Amino acid sequence: MGAVRFTEEDIERLAYERFHHPHPRVQRKLEGVLLKAKGFLVRDICDVVGCCPNTLRSWLRDFEAGGVDGLTRWDSGGKACELDPYTDAICDHLNEHPPHTIAEAAGAIEQLTGVRRCQTQVGEYLKRVGFKRLKTGSLPAKADPAAQAAFKKASCCPA
Repeated sequence: MGAVRFTEEDIERLAYERFHHPHPRVQRKLEGVLLKAKGFLVRDICDVVGCCPNTLRSWLRDFEAGGVDGLTRWDSGGKACELDPYTDAICDHLNEHPPHTIAEAAGAIEQLTGVRRCQTQVGEYLKRVGFKRLKTGSLPAKADPAAQAAFKKASCCPA
């Protein structure tokens, strides 16, 4: 790789974006490229930024290919969930008809959207959109509801 050429405008933008970009990994990339633009040695930049030389070279290639905009682009690499377009409809339906189990929720989602997901994926999706699992309590096997009601009535303060 030849020497990368930086303009004054590039250096100013790198200096600004390294603190103002919302993603910390992009800030780190910008910091490394800015230090290179200032003339620091690769090994010193890698020590300061905490990356290996190959990573720094990759960042410099990204800069050469797309400038500062090429560095600030952040692609997480994951793909979008197929259920995201249906989130409002799913939430409305599940609020009106709360499922008792994840399997029941998975069936309802499949019926609404036509998208089939395993129970683990449905559980993670529901957690991500704000639902939480509610565990119900149970009465002990020998409990007598009538005796409990009488006890509560007798132990309360007299009216």
